[in-house]
Amino acid sequence: MIPELETPRRRLSSLGLVLPEAPQPVASYRPYVLSDGLLVTSGVLPRRDGRVITGRLGESTTVDQGVAAAREGALGLLAALESAVGLDRVRQLLLLTVYVRCAPDFARQPEVADGASKLLSEVLGPAGNHARVAVGVAELPLEACVELQLTARV
Repeated sequence: MIPELETPRRRLSSLGLVLPEAPQPVASYRPYVLSDGLLVTSGVLPRRDGRVITGRLGESTTVDQGVAAAREGALGLLAALESAVGLDRVRQLLLLTVYVRCAPDFARQPEVADGASKLLSEVLGPAGNHARVAVGVAELPLEACVELQLTARV
C-alpha cells in the first residue's frame, strides 16, 4: 500500500486548524494579484471570531499575544492562497513581510513574526520556507497589532 501524500489540507487538519474565510478588501484594492506564476497578496490583518486582533506590542500587547496574532494572520494568508489558486498549487513561498504595531522601544519584531513563519512552514512543508522582513511601525489599519503580506510562486 502506498502511503498518502502529505498535503497542506492534511497538515492543517492534523494541526486541528480550519481556514477562515479569505480576507476581503476594506477599501479599493484587490486581495491578491497573480502574474507570471507569482502571487502577491495584499496586507492581511489577524482576526479571531471575525474581529481584528488589536493592540500595540510593548504596551498593551505581550510578545506571546503578538505571536498568536501573527499565527492568526498566517491562517488568513493561507485562506487567501487557497481562494486565489489552491494551497496545493503553491510551489514556494518567497517573501513574508510582517508589520508589527509597537512601542518605539520595542525590538522583538522577529519573535512576533515567527508565529506566522512557523505556521506557514508547518502547513506548506518545504514550500513554506521563505525569506522574511519584520518591521516595527507606529500604526496599522483598524489598530491591528500585526499585518502580513506574502509573495509566492505558484
